[in-house]
Amino acid sequence: MSFLFESIDHIQLAAPEGAEAEARHFFGNVLGLKEIEKPPALKKNGGVWFSFGSYQIHIGIEEPFVPAKKAHPALLVRNILALQNHLEKQGIEYQPDGKLPGANRMYIHDPFGNRIEILERHE
Repeated sequence: MSFLFESIDHIQLAAPEGAEAEARHFFGNVLGLKEIEKPPALKKNGGVWFSFGSYQIHIGIEEPFVPAKKAHPALLVRNILALQNHLEKQGIEYQPDGKLPGANRMYIHDPFGNRIEILERHE
C-alpha cells in the first residue's frame, strides 16, 4: 500500500441538543481541556470542540441521542491518583479497573452517559 496512517486527528462523542454548556463545564472546567473554535461552516451544527496536546475531542450534537456505553475513547494520563482525587472533589464518579496488565485505569462517564477510559501506563 502506498498510504500510511499517522495518528488520530480527533475523536467525536455525541451529546443531545442544547448540551454545549454542560460539555464546556465537564470537559473544560472539570477535565481541564482547552476549548477550541469550530470552523465557521460547522458552527451551525452545534457542539463544542476541545484539545489537549495535539489531540482533539469533538462533542457533536446528535438527535436522537444515544450515549456510547461500550465504544469509548481511552485517554492516557500522568498521575491518575491525582486525577481521581480531583474527580472526587468535583463529585464525579469513576470506576477503577485493574484488568489491563501494565496500567492503572478507570472509567468515567461524561454528563451525557458516554463512557471514557482513562489510563496511566506503568513504567
